[in-house]
Amino acid sequence: MDRKKFLLSLATLPLAATAMKLTDLTRITDPLKPSERMPVLFLGHGSPMNAIEENEFVRGFRQEATSLPRPQAILVVSAHWETRGTQVTAMAKPRTIHDFGGFPQALFDVQYPAPGSPELAEETKKLVKSTTVGLDHSWGLDHGAWSVVKHLYPQADVPVIQMSIDYGMSPEQHYALARELGALREKGVLIIGSGNMVHNLRMVAWDKLNETYAFDWAKEADEKMKRAILGGDHAMLVAFRKQGSAFDLAINSGEHYLPLLYTLALQRDDERATLFNDKPLAGSLTMTSVRIAKV
Repeated sequence: MDRKKFLLSLATLPLAATAMKLTDLTRITDPLKPSERMPVLFLGHGSPMNAIEENEFVRGFRQEATSLPRPQAILVVSAHWETRGTQVTAMAKPRTIHDFGGFPQALFDVQYPAPGSPELAEETKKLVKSTTVGLDHSWGLDHGAWSVVKHLYPQADVPVIQMSIDYGMSPEQHYALARELGALREKGVLIIGSGNMVHNLRMVAWDKLNETYAFDWAKEADEKMKRAILGGDHAMLVAFRKQGSAFDLAINSGEHYLPLLYTLALQRDDERATLFNDKPLAGSLTMTSVRIAKV
C-alpha cells in the first residue's frame, strides 16, 4: 500500500485505531529525531569474560559511558559477524548469541535483551549507496556487541542493531562504506566498532594472559597505529597490509582490525581522537579503545 492509500484508509477506522496508526506512521517515516552529533567509538573488546568480570577495562567502558550523550539507538560493527555481502540486523527482538566455547556457564547464562530497531535498519540500508545492504532476521547480537554494550547501557534499554563485515570487500571499500553512515550521527545513533587493534590469538602468551605485556612486534605495531590515529593519518591505517612485518603479525586476520576503520572513517575535520583502555595483554593483544568527538 502506498502512502496516499494508507492515509485514506485511516478515515475508515475508529478514532483510537486511527491514533494508533498515526503513531505507527510517524515511527516509520521519522524513526530517529535530529540530535547533536554523536561521538563514535572503537572498543577493544578482548575476551568474552569481560562481560562478567570486574576489571580495569570494563570500568573504562563504564566511565566512558558517563560522558556520552544518551543515544536514540546504537549501531555496532563487530569482528564476530562476517558475511558475503553487507547485512544489518532488522528484527525487533535480537537474540543474545553466545558465539564461543570453553567458558564458565555463568557467561552462557548472560542475556542482553536490548530491543532491535527495524527502523534504523531500513534507514541504514537507504543511506548506503556503495553496496546493497541486506536486512537480516536471523543473527542477533554476538559477543562483540553485547559483551561491551552491556557495560555502557546495563539496563538494555537502548535499541541495538549490528552491521556485518563483508569479507569480500577491500579495506578501502570498508572505509568508504563507513563514511556513508555519517548522517546517522545527527539522528542520535551511537556507532561502535568492536574488535582489537592488535589481535593474534595464535601467538598469545597464555602464561601472561592477565598481564600488561606486549611482544616487540606488537608494541611496534601498536605505537604506529596510535600515532596514526591521533595524527589523523587514516590512509596509512587503511593500507595496513603495506606497513611491514609487525603489522602483519599484529593483524594476522583482519576481522578484529576492520571495525577500527569504520570508526575512523566517521571522523570530521572539527573532531579529534582520544584513547582509553590503552594497554596490551598476553603479548599479542591490545585493549586500546578510541573515542572520536568534537573538540
